[in-house]
Amino acid sequence: MARSLSSREAAASGGRQSNSELRRALKRSRMLLIWAGVFSAFVNLLMLTGPLFMLQVYDRVLASRSDATLVALLILVTALYALMGVLDFARGRVMARVGARVHALLSPRVEAMALSGRSVQTREAPQELAALQQTLSGPGPFVFFDAPWAPIFIAALFVFHFWLGMVAVAGGVLMIILALLNQWRSRRSQETAQAATGGAERLADALSRERPAIRALGMSGAVIDRLAIAKNDAMAARIAASDRTGGYASTSKALRLWLQSAMLAAGAALAIQGAITAGAMIAASILLGRALAPVEQAVAQWPSLARGRRAWNNLETLLSANPAPEPMTPLPKPQARLVARNLSVSAPSTGMLCVVGVTVEVEPGEAVAIVGPSGSGKTSLAYALTGLWPATAGGVRIDGAAFDQWPADAIGRHLGYLPQDVGLMAGTIATNIARLDIDPDPEAIVAAARRAGAHEMILRLPEGYDTWLDPLAPGGVALSGGQRQRIGLARAFYGDPAILILDEPNAHLDLEGERALIAALQVHKKRGGAAVIMAHRPSAISVCDRVLRLERGRIIAAGTPDDVLGPRKGGAPRSLVASQLADAARAAAERGETVDPVDPVEPDEPAPRPRRRAPVAPRRTD
Repeated sequence: MARSLSSREAAASGGRQSNSELRRALKRSRMLLIWAGVFSAFVNLLMLTGPLFMLQVYDRVLASRSDATLVALLILVTALYALMGVLDFARGRVMARVGARVHALLSPRVEAMALSGRSVQTREAPQELAALQQTLSGPGPFVFFDAPWAPIFIAALFVFHFWLGMVAVAGGVLMIILALLNQWRSRRSQETAQAATGGAERLADALSRERPAIRALGMSGAVIDRLAIAKNDAMAARIAASDRTGGYASTSKALRLWLQSAMLAAGAALAIQGAITAGAMIAASILLGRALAPVEQAVAQWPSLARGRRAWNNLETLLSANPAPEPMTPLPKPQARLVARNLSVSAPSTGMLCVVGVTVEVEPGEAVAIVGPSGSGKTSLAYALTGLWPATAGGVRIDGAAFDQWPADAIGRHLGYLPQDVGLMAGTIATNIARLDIDPDPEAIVAAARRAGAHEMILRLPEGYDTWLDPLAPGGVALSGGQRQRIGLARAFYGDPAILILDEPNAHLDLEGERALIAALQVHKKRGGAAVIMAHRPSAISVCDRVLRLERGRIIAAGTPDDVLGPRKGGAPRSLVASQLADAARAAAERGETVDPVDPVEPDEPAPRPRRRAPVAPRRTD
């Protein structure tokens, strides 16, 4: 009850919760920020070294013609500038650590949102966090540390003379107006450039995954042209944004230099009248430059600051929409009981309804096949049964508990999932089978590979289980579709999960692989496990106790394989399936495992041969 109340409170708080998360991450670096502020204070105080040195040289050294005073002042100034350089370097390193700490504190939450894949925005959350970290680690935040010192420098100019202070105020107003214009005029161009760059990167990533098909179909030229167009458009947008911000930055720098010259002219006029000394005239020009430096720096760093601000706002929105899960009471290892009632599922990217009112119940020791034509919703149903896609209506329960009652990693350890397109990570085969476990069990890895019929295939690879799978890395290997599917099956079997959800598990398998798959499914059922198999080929369907036929996202038939598919359905004679099952049982017996034989129903009559048409004589046209 307390957990549900806290969840409702978190949802109601919305942005307030996300704001507290971001601010909490910054507060963890509070001491570092304090030190950065202290260093910035001393750096800005030491900026007075130049004006004071000029004041002393013009008003004291030149008047007294004392070489000793000049040497002493020069030594003091050298030491002060060296100290300023050290402190300026130190505050830069401190802010780099602030950015790194914020990234480390928020990274688990952000990566969890990205892995959920609920939307494009959640998948791009790590890039937003990286942009925020880069902004915090760069020179942009020093604008906020240095800006409070600008009034102090302007006040010092009023001490020299009232009109010098007024020149500084007028110059500051002009610089601030220029900065606001930069913010207003460049916002749209920066957003356009960011969107174009992101689109080009996503297109490049999508096309890189299809390299074999691109080469085989002779599409390389077209792909290069499309990538060139997308990248050129992104480059043009970035250049346009850079031109606009660069123009304001150059204008700001020129205006600041002109204002310093104007201050020097005003000081000279006052010095001629005897209102100030020559040293004050030079010092006033330098002080004005320091007073206006934060505004000029803000204009120059505006793209970085704007990107960091957008990243902060986007993360704030994402964190509020995806509140941190409350600690859950651990549940025991589930029995192999999977129930989905009146399940409807929509594709997160399009919102299109893919599965409508489907009910699936699987008991321990049972396997259920989901069949249907391409596009009927089988893969979407697999996504829903594994929790990858949330249910639009209805729900999925494992051992009576809904997905949101299980921690994501906890339920994942009890599920063996094989996607239709097997994606393997950069790493060794053993690491992939062990689901990237930091401290995997070698015996469990080999056992999973044996169950998937992949052990002998792995041993034939250059370094066996230690073969590196990234083809782009030195010494890496690229696997065939069948090899990837076997390793994906081994990954699904790793840890002896209670429930298997296999999407076309034998699509790329040869006869030996299908025999191993059938034997593994038989053993899994005998141990009390459950399986849901999206399949076309009869070898996988034949070990299933029930078949559900799916069309357009709805179940149109349910029953035994013969009831749903007919005695000859499945794509091959049942005698072939029987021989595959016998071979699978023999292979399992060699490994010391026992399986129950499956007696597939033989066809009642042979399939009719297609009738051949008699040749037709050509018609005379004369």
